[in-house]
Amino acid sequence: MSLISWGMYPKIKNQKFSLRDTKSLHEYIDNTSEFIPFGNGRSYGDSAINENILYCKNYNNFLEFDEQNGILTCQAGVLLSEIVDSVVKRGWFLKVTPGTKLITVGGAIASDVHGKNHHIEGCFSESVEEFTIMLPNGDTKVCKKGDELFYATCGGMGLTGVILSAKLSLKKINSQFIKQTTIKTKNLKETFEAFENHKEMPYSVAWIDCLAKDEELGKCLLMVGDFADDGNLEYRSKMKLGIPFNFPSFALNKLTVKAFNWLYYAKAKDGISKQKVGIDTFFYPLDAIGNWNRIYGKGGFTQYQFILPKEHSYEGLKEILTKISASGKGSFLAVLKLYGKENKNYLSFPIEGYSLALDFKIEDGLFELLSALDEVVVKFGGRIYLTKDVRVSKETFEKGYPQIEKFREYRRENNMDKKLHSLQSKRVQI
Repeated sequence: MSLISWGMYPKIKNQKFSLRDTKSLHEYIDNTSEFIPFGNGRSYGDSAINENILYCKNYNNFLEFDEQNGILTCQAGVLLSEIVDSVVKRGWFLKVTPGTKLITVGGAIASDVHGKNHHIEGCFSESVEEFTIMLPNGDTKVCKKGDELFYATCGGMGLTGVILSAKLSLKKINSQFIKQTTIKTKNLKETFEAFENHKEMPYSVAWIDCLAKDEELGKCLLMVGDFADDGNLEYRSKMKLGIPFNFPSFALNKLTVKAFNWLYYAKAKDGISKQKVGIDTFFYPLDAIGNWNRIYGKGGFTQYQFILPKEHSYEGLKEILTKISASGKGSFLAVLKLYGKENKNYLSFPIEGYSLALDFKIEDGLFELLSALDEVVVKFGGRIYLTKDVRVSKETFEKGYPQIEKFREYRRENNMDKKLHSLQSKRVQI
Protein backbone atom coordinates (compact mmCIF):
# COMPACT_ATOMS: atom_id res chain seq x y z
CA MET A 1 0.00 0.00 0.00
CA SER A 2 1.41 3.39 -1.01
CA LEU A 3 2.09 6.07 1.58
CA ILE A 4 0.28 9.40 1.28
CA SER A 5 0.42 12.72 3.11
CA TRP A 6 -2.09 13.88 5.70
CA GLY A 7 -3.83 15.92 3.00
CA MET A 8 -4.35 12.69 0.98
CA TYR A 9 -3.23 14.53 -2.16
CA PRO A 10 -1.49 13.73 -4.42
CA LYS A 11 -1.63 9.94 -4.54
CA ILE A 12 1.21 8.14 -6.32
CA LYS A 13 2.57 4.61 -6.20
CA ASN A 14 5.68 4.29 -4.07
CA GLN A 15 8.01 1.74 -2.56
CA LYS A 16 8.61 1.85 1.20
CA PHE A 17 11.84 0.85 2.95
CA SER A 18 11.73 0.87 6.75
CA LEU A 19 14.68 2.33 8.64
CA ARG A 20 15.88 -0.30 11.12
CA ASP A 21 19.60 0.32 11.61
CA THR A 22 22.45 2.34 10.11
CA LYS A 23 23.98 -0.61 8.25
CA SER A 24 20.85 -1.39 6.22
CA LEU A 25 20.28 2.35 5.73
CA HIS A 26 23.76 2.71 4.25
CA GLU A 27 23.02 -0.14 1.83
CA TYR A 28 19.65 1.38 0.92
CA ILE A 29 21.22 4.76 0.12
CA ASP A 30 23.92 3.10 -2.01
CA ASN A 31 21.38 1.09 -4.00
CA THR A 32 18.57 3.64 -4.43
CA SER A 33 18.63 6.28 -7.15
CA GLU A 34 16.62 8.82 -5.15
CA PHE A 35 14.35 8.82 -2.11
CA ILE A 36 12.86 11.02 0.63
CA PRO A 37 12.57 10.33 4.40
CA PHE A 38 8.98 9.94 5.70
CA GLY A 39 7.94 10.14 9.35
CA ASN A 40 4.35 9.74 10.56
CA GLY A 41 2.72 11.17 7.44
CA ARG A 42 1.47 14.40 9.02
CA SER A 43 2.93 16.79 6.44
CA TYR A 44 -0.04 18.09 4.50
CA GLY A 45 1.44 18.22 1.01
CA ASP A 46 4.04 16.47 -1.12
CA SER A 47 7.21 17.32 0.84
CA ALA A 48 7.67 13.69 1.97
CA ILE A 49 6.29 11.95 -1.12
CA ASN A 50 8.40 10.22 -3.78
CA GLU A 51 8.40 6.94 -5.66
CA ASN A 52 10.93 5.69 -3.08
CA ILE A 53 10.20 6.44 0.56
CA LEU A 54 12.39 5.81 3.59
CA TYR A 55 9.94 5.11 6.41
CA CYS A 56 11.48 6.35 9.66
CA LYS A 57 8.71 6.11 12.25
CA ASN A 58 9.81 2.74 13.63
CA TYR A 59 13.31 4.03 14.37
CA ASN A 60 11.98 5.29 17.69
CA ASN A 61 13.98 4.44 20.80
CA PHE A 62 14.56 6.80 23.70
CA LEU A 63 18.32 6.86 24.24
CA GLU A 64 18.97 9.02 27.31
CA PHE A 65 17.14 11.45 29.59
CA ASP A 66 18.89 13.87 31.92
CA GLU A 67 15.91 14.51 34.18
CA GLN A 68 17.82 17.03 36.29
CA ASN A 69 18.43 19.38 33.34
CA GLY A 70 15.64 18.35 30.98
CA ILE A 71 17.86 17.07 28.15
CA LEU A 72 16.36 14.22 26.12
CA THR A 73 18.19 12.18 23.48
CA CYS A 74 16.09 9.98 21.21
CA GLN A 75 15.96 8.46 17.76
CA ALA A 76 14.30 10.48 15.02
CA GLY A 77 11.22 8.29 14.71
CA VAL A 78 10.02 9.09 18.24
CA LEU A 79 6.69 10.94 18.18
CA LEU A 80 6.23 14.17 20.10
CA SER A 81 3.25 12.46 21.75
CA GLU A 82 5.59 9.81 23.16
CA ILE A 83 7.82 12.53 24.58
CA VAL A 84 4.86 14.36 26.15
CA ASP A 85 3.53 11.11 27.65
CA SER A 86 6.93 10.42 29.21
CA VAL A 87 8.12 13.80 30.47
CA VAL A 88 5.10 15.79 31.69
CA LYS A 89 4.77 13.62 34.80
CA ARG A 90 8.43 14.44 35.51
CA GLY A 91 7.80 18.18 35.26
CA TRP A 92 8.97 18.82 31.71
CA PHE A 93 7.36 19.77 28.40
CA LEU A 94 8.45 20.53 24.84
CA LYS A 95 9.92 24.03 24.47
CA VAL A 96 8.21 24.31 21.08
CA THR A 97 5.35 22.19 19.78
CA PRO A 98 3.12 22.51 16.73
CA GLY A 99 -0.66 21.96 16.76
CA THR A 100 -0.25 18.18 16.57
CA LYS A 101 1.91 15.94 18.74
CA LEU A 102 1.62 13.09 16.22
CA ILE A 103 4.78 13.99 14.31
CA THR A 104 8.27 12.53 14.57
CA VAL A 105 11.27 14.35 16.00
CA GLY A 106 12.96 14.02 12.61
CA GLY A 107 9.96 15.59 10.91
CA ALA A 108 9.87 18.40 13.47
CA ILE A 109 13.50 19.23 12.67
CA ALA A 110 13.10 18.89 8.89
CA SER A 111 10.12 21.27 8.97
CA ASP A 112 11.56 23.39 11.79
CA VAL A 113 8.04 23.45 13.21
CA HIS A 114 6.74 26.27 15.35
CA GLY A 115 3.88 26.70 17.79
CA LYS A 116 1.78 29.12 19.75
CA ASN A 117 4.88 30.62 21.39
CA HIS A 118 7.05 31.52 18.41
CA HIS A 119 7.02 35.19 19.44
CA ILE A 120 8.73 34.07 22.69
CA GLU A 121 10.64 30.82 22.00
CA GLY A 122 11.13 30.67 18.23
CA CYS A 123 11.12 27.44 16.18
CA PHE A 124 11.71 23.82 17.17
CA SER A 125 15.38 24.14 16.18
CA GLU A 126 15.88 26.41 19.22
CA SER A 127 15.39 23.33 21.40
CA VAL A 128 17.73 21.14 19.32
CA GLU A 129 21.14 20.94 20.98
CA GLU A 130 22.50 18.61 18.30
CA PHE A 131 21.41 15.88 15.94
CA THR A 132 23.03 12.92 14.20
CA ILE A 133 22.46 12.61 10.45
CA MET A 134 23.48 10.20 7.71
CA LEU A 135 24.45 12.12 4.58
CA PRO A 136 23.71 10.89 1.03
CA ASN A 137 27.31 9.63 0.72
CA GLY A 138 26.75 7.34 3.71
CA ASP A 139 28.81 9.38 6.19
CA THR A 140 27.31 9.94 9.64
CA LYS A 141 27.81 13.32 11.30
CA VAL A 142 26.93 14.91 14.62
CA CYS A 143 25.66 18.40 13.86
CA LYS A 144 25.49 21.29 16.32
CA LYS A 145 24.16 24.85 16.27
CA GLY A 146 26.41 27.06 14.19
CA ASP A 147 27.22 24.36 11.62
CA GLU A 148 26.10 25.13 8.08
CA LEU A 149 24.57 21.65 8.00
CA PHE A 150 22.38 22.72 10.96
CA TYR A 151 21.13 25.80 9.08
CA ALA A 152 20.39 23.71 5.98
CA THR A 153 18.76 20.75 7.74
CA CYS A 154 16.44 22.58 10.15
CA GLY A 155 13.64 23.54 7.81
CA GLY A 156 15.36 21.75 4.92
CA MET A 157 12.44 19.36 4.30
CA GLY A 158 14.55 16.20 4.56
CA LEU A 159 16.74 17.19 1.63
CA THR A 160 20.15 17.13 3.36
CA GLY A 161 20.21 13.58 4.74
CA VAL A 162 18.50 11.13 7.09
CA ILE A 163 18.20 12.43 10.65
CA LEU A 164 18.97 9.52 12.99
CA SER A 165 18.74 11.00 16.47
CA ALA A 166 18.53 14.31 18.30
CA LYS A 167 19.35 15.84 21.66
CA LEU A 168 16.55 18.17 22.80
CA SER A 169 16.30 20.66 25.65
CA LEU A 170 12.91 20.72 27.37
CA LYS A 171 10.89 23.32 29.28
CA LYS A 172 10.34 23.06 33.05
CA ILE A 173 6.66 23.05 34.09
CA ASN A 174 4.73 22.52 37.32
CA SER A 175 1.28 21.60 36.00
CA GLN A 176 -0.52 19.65 33.31
CA PHE A 177 -2.94 22.58 33.03
CA ILE A 178 -2.91 25.86 31.15
CA LYS A 179 -4.49 29.05 32.48
CA GLN A 180 -6.33 30.15 29.34
CA THR A 181 -7.90 33.52 28.57
CA THR A 182 -10.25 33.81 25.59
CA ILE A 183 -10.83 37.20 23.98
CA LYS A 184 -13.75 37.54 21.55
CA THR A 185 -13.22 40.21 18.90
CA LYS A 186 -15.67 41.77 16.45
CA ASN A 187 -13.38 42.55 13.49
CA LEU A 188 -9.80 42.44 12.24
CA LYS A 189 -8.85 45.72 13.91
CA GLU A 190 -9.93 44.38 17.31
CA THR A 191 -8.13 41.10 16.57
CA PHE A 192 -4.80 42.83 15.99
CA GLU A 193 -5.29 45.02 19.06
CA ALA A 194 -5.99 41.92 21.17
CA PHE A 195 -2.83 40.18 19.94
CA GLU A 196 -0.71 43.24 20.71
CA ASN A 197 -2.33 43.73 24.13
CA HIS A 198 -1.46 40.14 25.10
CA LYS A 199 1.88 39.70 23.31
CA GLU A 200 3.68 39.18 26.64
CA MET A 201 1.75 35.94 27.18
CA PRO A 202 3.87 32.85 26.40
CA TYR A 203 1.24 31.22 24.20
CA SER A 204 -1.29 32.78 21.84
CA VAL A 205 -3.41 31.59 18.91
CA ALA A 206 -6.62 32.77 17.29
CA TRP A 207 -9.40 31.01 15.44
CA ILE A 208 -10.66 33.40 12.80
CA ASP A 209 -13.95 33.34 10.89
CA CYS A 210 -12.70 33.49 7.30
CA LEU A 211 -16.22 33.76 5.83
CA ALA A 212 -17.15 36.89 7.80
CA LYS A 213 -17.64 40.00 5.68
CA ASP A 214 -17.78 43.78 5.81
CA GLU A 215 -17.70 45.18 9.35
CA GLU A 216 -17.24 41.66 10.81
CA LEU A 217 -14.27 40.77 8.59
CA GLY A 218 -11.53 39.20 10.70
CA LYS A 219 -13.55 38.56 13.85
CA CYS A 220 -11.95 35.90 16.01
CA LEU A 221 -11.57 34.05 19.27
CA LEU A 222 -8.06 34.69 20.59
CA MET A 223 -6.79 32.17 23.14
CA VAL A 224 -3.76 33.13 25.23
CA GLY A 225 -2.29 31.20 28.11
CA ASP A 226 0.51 29.98 30.34
CA PHE A 227 1.13 26.89 32.44
CA ALA A 228 -0.54 26.83 35.84
CA ASP A 229 1.57 26.33 38.98
CA ASP A 230 -0.57 23.88 40.96
CA GLY A 231 1.84 20.93 41.09
CA ASN A 232 -0.60 18.63 39.28
CA LEU A 233 1.45 16.62 36.78
CA GLU A 234 -0.84 13.58 36.48
CA TYR A 235 -1.14 13.87 32.71
CA ARG A 236 -2.82 11.28 30.52
CA SER A 237 -3.48 11.59 26.79
CA LYS A 238 -7.11 12.08 25.87
CA MET A 239 -9.00 9.15 24.38
CA LYS A 240 -9.59 9.51 20.64
CA LEU A 241 -12.83 9.59 18.76
CA GLY A 242 -12.26 8.40 15.20
CA ILE A 243 -13.69 9.26 11.79
CA PRO A 244 -14.27 5.75 10.38
CA PHE A 245 -14.59 6.63 6.68
CA ASN A 246 -14.14 9.40 4.14
CA PHE A 247 -17.04 11.85 4.16
CA PRO A 248 -18.81 12.38 0.82
CA SER A 249 -17.25 15.40 -0.87
CA PHE A 250 -20.48 17.42 -0.80
CA ALA A 251 -20.67 17.25 3.02
CA LEU A 252 -18.14 20.06 3.39
CA ASN A 253 -19.41 23.14 1.59
CA LYS A 254 -19.96 26.85 2.08
CA LEU A 255 -23.15 26.31 4.09
CA THR A 256 -21.74 23.73 6.50
CA VAL A 257 -18.56 25.76 7.04
CA LYS A 258 -20.63 28.91 7.61
CA ALA A 259 -22.85 27.07 10.11
CA PHE A 260 -19.84 25.71 12.00
CA ASN A 261 -18.19 29.12 12.12
CA TRP A 262 -21.37 30.75 13.42
CA LEU A 263 -21.82 28.14 16.15
CA TYR A 264 -18.16 28.17 17.22
CA TYR A 265 -18.06 31.95 17.47
CA ALA A 266 -21.49 32.23 19.11
CA LYS A 267 -20.73 29.74 21.91
CA ALA A 268 -17.92 31.92 23.28
CA LYS A 269 -18.76 34.57 25.84
CA ASP A 270 -18.51 38.19 24.73
CA GLY A 271 -15.45 40.10 25.90
CA ILE A 272 -12.91 38.17 27.97
CA SER A 273 -13.34 34.81 29.73
CA LYS A 274 -10.91 32.67 31.73
CA GLN A 275 -10.64 28.94 32.37
CA LYS A 276 -8.14 26.19 33.13
CA VAL A 277 -7.67 23.57 30.39
CA GLY A 278 -5.47 20.55 29.87
CA ILE A 279 -2.39 20.28 27.67
CA ASP A 280 -4.23 18.35 24.96
CA THR A 281 -7.15 20.79 24.85
CA PHE A 282 -4.89 23.83 24.57
CA PHE A 283 -2.10 22.54 22.33
CA TYR A 284 -3.59 19.61 20.40
CA PRO A 285 -7.38 19.91 20.03
CA LEU A 286 -7.59 18.08 16.70
CA ASP A 287 -5.49 15.13 17.89
CA ALA A 288 -8.51 14.04 19.91
CA ILE A 289 -10.22 13.14 16.60
CA GLY A 290 -8.59 10.21 14.83
CA ASN A 291 -8.37 10.48 11.04
CA TRP A 292 -10.01 13.90 11.02
CA ASN A 293 -8.60 14.44 7.53
CA ARG A 294 -11.38 12.16 6.25
CA ILE A 295 -13.98 14.90 6.67
CA TYR A 296 -12.66 16.43 3.43
CA GLY A 297 -13.54 13.37 1.37
CA LYS A 298 -11.40 10.98 -0.63
CA GLY A 299 -10.22 13.80 -2.92
CA GLY A 300 -8.20 15.21 -0.05
CA PHE A 301 -7.42 18.73 1.11
CA THR A 302 -4.57 21.17 1.44
CA GLN A 303 -3.60 23.65 4.09
CA TYR A 304 -2.67 27.08 2.82
CA GLN A 305 -0.38 28.75 5.34
CA PHE A 306 1.34 32.04 4.67
CA ILE A 307 3.08 34.66 6.77
CA LEU A 308 3.33 38.42 6.25
CA PRO A 309 5.83 40.90 7.73
CA LYS A 310 4.40 42.67 10.75
CA GLU A 311 4.28 46.09 9.12
CA HIS A 312 2.10 44.70 6.28
CA SER A 313 0.12 42.06 8.17
CA TYR A 314 -3.07 44.02 8.77
CA GLU A 315 -3.39 45.33 5.23
CA GLY A 316 -2.42 42.00 3.66
CA LEU A 317 -4.72 39.90 5.82
CA LYS A 318 -7.61 42.24 5.14
CA GLU A 319 -7.14 41.80 1.39
CA ILE A 320 -6.72 38.04 1.62
CA LEU A 321 -9.72 37.52 3.92
CA THR A 322 -11.84 39.64 1.58
CA LYS A 323 -10.87 37.41 -1.37
CA ILE A 324 -11.57 34.20 0.57
CA SER A 325 -14.93 35.44 1.83
CA ALA A 326 -15.95 36.49 -1.69
CA SER A 327 -14.93 33.08 -3.10
CA GLY A 328 -17.13 31.16 -0.67
CA LYS A 329 -14.37 28.55 -0.27
CA GLY A 330 -14.10 29.05 3.44
CA SER A 331 -12.29 26.97 6.00
CA PHE A 332 -13.64 26.08 9.43
CA LEU A 333 -10.03 25.66 10.54
CA ALA A 334 -8.48 29.12 10.18
CA VAL A 335 -5.61 29.78 12.58
CA LEU A 336 -3.94 33.16 13.08
CA LYS A 337 -0.66 33.43 15.00
CA LEU A 338 1.86 36.09 16.01
CA TYR A 339 5.56 35.43 15.27
CA GLY A 340 8.86 36.75 16.53
CA LYS A 341 12.08 37.32 14.60
CA GLU A 342 13.26 34.83 11.98
CA ASN A 343 16.21 32.54 12.62
CA LYS A 344 19.32 31.81 10.50
CA ASN A 345 18.07 28.55 8.99
CA TYR A 346 17.95 28.73 5.19
CA LEU A 347 14.36 27.58 4.65
CA SER A 348 12.62 28.09 8.01
CA PHE A 349 9.17 29.56 7.50
CA PRO A 350 8.64 32.15 10.27
CA ILE A 351 9.44 35.85 9.98
CA GLU A 352 8.36 38.55 12.41
CA GLY A 353 4.71 39.10 11.67
CA TYR A 354 1.41 37.23 11.44
CA SER A 355 0.57 33.94 9.78
CA LEU A 356 -2.78 32.52 8.74
CA ALA A 357 -3.36 28.81 8.09
CA LEU A 358 -6.50 27.61 6.32
CA ASP A 359 -7.67 24.14 5.28
CA PHE A 360 -9.36 23.82 1.90
CA LYS A 361 -11.00 20.79 0.29
CA ILE A 362 -9.39 19.94 -3.06
CA GLU A 363 -12.00 20.97 -5.63
CA ASP A 364 -12.42 22.81 -8.91
CA GLY A 365 -11.28 26.40 -8.73
CA LEU A 366 -9.28 26.03 -5.51
CA PHE A 367 -5.79 26.26 -6.97
CA GLU A 368 -6.82 29.32 -8.98
CA LEU A 369 -7.97 30.98 -5.75
CA LEU A 370 -4.73 30.06 -3.97
CA SER A 371 -2.67 31.43 -6.86
CA ALA A 372 -4.56 34.71 -6.50
CA LEU A 373 -3.76 34.69 -2.77
CA ASP A 374 -0.10 33.98 -3.61
CA GLU A 375 0.01 37.27 -5.50
CA VAL A 376 -1.12 39.15 -2.39
CA VAL A 377 1.37 37.31 -0.19
CA VAL A 378 4.22 38.17 -2.57
CA LYS A 379 3.05 41.79 -2.91
CA PHE A 380 3.34 42.27 0.85
CA GLY A 381 6.68 40.48 1.20
CA GLY A 382 5.38 37.23 2.69
CA ARG A 383 6.08 33.54 2.13
CA ILE A 384 4.38 30.14 1.97
CA TYR A 385 5.03 27.25 4.42
CA LEU A 386 6.49 24.27 2.55
CA THR A 387 5.34 21.70 5.13
CA LYS A 388 1.72 22.51 4.30
CA ASP A 389 2.10 23.17 0.58
CA VAL A 390 1.19 21.02 -2.40
CA ARG A 391 1.00 23.44 -5.33
CA VAL A 392 3.02 26.66 -4.98
CA SER A 393 5.08 27.60 -8.04
CA LYS A 394 8.87 27.84 -8.10
CA GLU A 395 8.64 31.57 -8.83
CA THR A 396 6.31 32.34 -5.93
CA PHE A 397 8.31 30.19 -3.54
CA GLU A 398 11.62 31.85 -4.45
CA LYS A 399 10.29 35.35 -3.86
CA GLY A 400 9.59 34.50 -0.22
CA TYR A 401 12.89 32.79 0.65
CA PRO A 402 15.94 35.03 0.11
CA GLN A 403 18.38 32.27 1.18
CA ILE A 404 17.17 29.74 -1.37
CA GLU A 405 20.33 29.98 -3.50
CA LYS A 406 22.49 29.26 -0.44
CA PHE A 407 20.43 26.14 0.16
CA ARG A 408 20.63 25.02 -3.47
CA GLU A 409 24.36 25.63 -3.58
CA TYR A 410 24.89 23.68 -0.34
CA ARG A 411 22.91 20.77 -1.76
CA ARG A 412 24.91 20.80 -5.00
CA GLU A 413 28.31 21.10 -3.33
CA ASN A 414 27.59 18.10 -1.10
CA ASN A 415 25.89 15.99 -3.79
CA MET A 416 22.64 15.97 -1.81
CA ASP A 417 20.66 16.84 -4.93
CA LYS A 418 21.59 13.49 -6.49
CA LYS A 419 19.85 11.28 -3.92
CA LEU A 420 17.30 13.27 -1.93
CA HIS A 421 14.16 14.45 -3.68
CA SER A 422 10.43 14.78 -3.07
CA LEU A 423 7.65 15.75 -5.44
CA GLN A 424 7.79 19.17 -3.81
CA SER A 425 11.56 19.60 -4.21
CA LYS A 426 11.22 18.89 -7.93
CA ARG A 427 8.32 21.30 -8.30
CA VAL A 428 10.07 24.25 -6.65
CA GLN A 429 13.51 23.04 -7.74
CA ILE A 430 15.26 22.88 -4.40
